[in-house]
Amino acid sequence: MSTLYDQSLREIIKISSSESPTPGGGSISAIAATLGLAMAAMVCNLTIGKDKYKDVESQVTGYLAAAEGLTGKLIELTEEDIKIFNKLMSAYRMPGIAEEEKKLRKNAVQQALKGATEVPMEIARACLQALQVTNKLSEIGNKAAISDAGVAAVMIEAALHGVLLNVDINTPAIKDRNYTDRILAEKEKMMEEAGKLKDQALAVVRGRIKS
Repeated sequence: MSTLYDQSLREIIKISSSESPTPGGGSISAIAATLGLAMAAMVCNLTIGKDKYKDVESQVTGYLAAAEGLTGKLIELTEEDIKIFNKLMSAYRMPGIAEEEKKLRKNAVQQALKGATEVPMEIARACLQALQVTNKLSEIGNKAAISDAGVAAVMIEAALHGVLLNVDINTPAIKDRNYTDRILAEKEKMMEEAGKLKDQALAVVRGRIKS
């Protein structure tokens, strides 16, 4: 089955700017994160096999595997984000005149809202893992390409912040406050950690550029 990633970049831009609600902010944030990870993977590939970086080759090979794994996960989550949004819209369109219909619609909407919150959270969790990889890579990756590790850190952190806006817009409508309190606490923690990881990576990158 064809996915968003099977289309050209020009086609993705066109559909994203159209009146179609999907792909929306969650999917676009995930795509941005995959592009950031591509830069991290490129730094890995420009480090592996170089005599100058032989001592760190095994570490960088591990970072490359992690980056590729996270990219695959984000590609899957991009499609999941589109599916769960469509499921939420379908729930809102359910009939709600009779009492039984109202009850069924309410339950369907609440379930879909949680799904439309959890998928962005999964994307953010993947972004946080990607930032942890990028942070480590910035210290030992090929210096000639180290600015691209900085690009990776900036793009991935931006993607994390972007996708969490979907959490912000969905949680007020969720009635399960225990769930939303837990999600929002994790969200704040991820945002704080992501900012620190990005800042650390950029400080290392800029230091290595100047050295």
